Amino acid sequence: MKSKIGIGVIVFIFVVLCMNVISENTVKNRIYGSSSTMRVISSEENKDLDNIIKECATDEGITLDIEYESTLDIIEKLNNGESYDAVWISNSMWLYMLNSNIRVSDSKIININPIVFGIRKKKAKELGFTERSVSLEEIINAISTKKLSFATTNATQTNTGASSYLSFLSILAGNPEVLKTDHLKNPEVKEKLKNLYQNVNRTSGNEEYLEGLFKNGSIDSFVTYESSVINYNKKVKNDDDLIYAIYPLDGVAISDGVFAYLGETNTEQEEAFLALQKDLLSKEVQNEMIDLGKRTWYGGTNKDAPREIFNPKYGIDTNRYLNQSKYPSKDIIKKALNLYQTELRKPVSLVFALDYSGSMYGTGEKELKKAMEYVLNSEEAENNYIQFTENDKVALLTFSDRVSDITSAPNGSNTTNLLELLDKREPDGTTNIYDSVTKSIKFLENEDTNKYNVSIVLMTDGYGNTGSKEDMYKAIKNSKIKIPVYGILFANATDSQLKPIAEKSGGEVFDGSSDLVKAFKVVRGFN
Repeated sequence: MKSKIGIGVIVFIFVVLCMNVISENTVKNRIYGSSSTMRVISSEENKDLDNIIKECATDEGITLDIEYESTLDIIEKLNNGESYDAVWISNSMWLYMLNSNIRVSDSKIININPIVFGIRKKKAKELGFTERSVSLEEIINAISTKKLSFATTNATQTNTGASSYLSFLSILAGNPEVLKTDHLKNPEVKEKLKNLYQNVNRTSGNEEYLEGLFKNGSIDSFVTYESSVINYNKKVKNDDDLIYAIYPLDGVAISDGVFAYLGETNTEQEEAFLALQKDLLSKEVQNEMIDLGKRTWYGGTNKDAPREIFNPKYGIDTNRYLNQSKYPSKDIIKKALNLYQTELRKPVSLVFALDYSGSMYGTGEKELKKAMEYVLNSEEAENNYIQFTENDKVALLTFSDRVSDITSAPNGSNTTNLLELLDKREPDGTTNIYDSVTKSIKFLENEDTNKYNVSIVLMTDGYGNTGSKEDMYKAIKNSKIKIPVYGILFANATDSQLKPIAEKSGGEVFDGSSDLVKAFKVVRGFN
């Protein structure tokens, strides 16, 4: 009898607990309006925290729809009127770039990520950088004298690229309280920045691509996040091949991942946002972020940071105070990015190899022309800081079963002849990808890589079914210089053919099937 009562009590307690959980979730859903979805747009840098924010949303009874984009694409989308309830952005400075009519409230820093020079530890030792603090000018000098090979993310297309560039600009201008137009015009400042950027081995649209170049030995240093250094090094067995983090003595760019509300205030949606934000800032969740290499303290030092994560042998010292660079006003940021694009970056010598096979007839041809007109039109491209300048060389070939001669525009700001070629060529025939790449390589292989970043942009809407694959791979292998091929997939194309070409040449493949203009914008970040 006693045992039956005992079991009955246990069952009763279990039922009550279940009802409490159901009741709690029902209350949350009623308060936060579960019938609607919270739309969040987030910087791609937060993808490694995707499970964390989704678990927090589930705990709060919130239906979360999170979309990841590059930081600059987030600003463009919001300024173009696309609607979201919240933004989780890599750096609060980008919120300055939003139109004045966009309501931003309840913004709080979720984590901190310093942007560092990641240098191969063996090379950092050779340069004497592991035993002392190092200034930015010392690093620039090592790069400009070819003692250190260097790559960077694009300053006009990525947060790491832009944040580090603005930090370098401020340091070289003497770390003024407020960065002004006069500092941007200073010849000495511009010359020092040119010594940095015109000696880059490769410019990239993301940090992962640079990690690949570092891993295969193509570069010895690059700009990256502290957390990326930590997570990369977890997989490295040989200490000499570790990424060693260098924080310039005179200033460090800091990304303060801000989570902000965009909707109407004093609503159930704002209440739901605040609950989600509170969970992200809870001790338990903050500790999960620390495990992923994110700092959860702002400025100052932290003697209690776990050394197995913020490891001194990676060059990380959480007992050291970081001299944080100041970010300028919206107007100065715009002028600075334009200066980089038009004067400071290393010029490019680039061939567009574009599929004009019969399947491109009609819609495909129109979309391709639209994308190319956008990229080659300086006035339009300038809106996204992807315009070519008079220092760039741009060339074009079209291909079907036959490959056209390459038409060149030695002045990248005057590409009328390239657009005329697109208008004259009619789509026809099959798809000769291989010979188009071979011809592009032959055209570029005598280029001076001390003066230009060289690359090929290959766009196709189908599968290559003619031409010599063997000759193409031989051209890639035997080229006098390394020429990456960046493939853009369109319509029915798959990466099964383009991916091996990209891998052999050191390029990447991008999907342009849903938005060809966007794909061309993305690929511009890599050259």
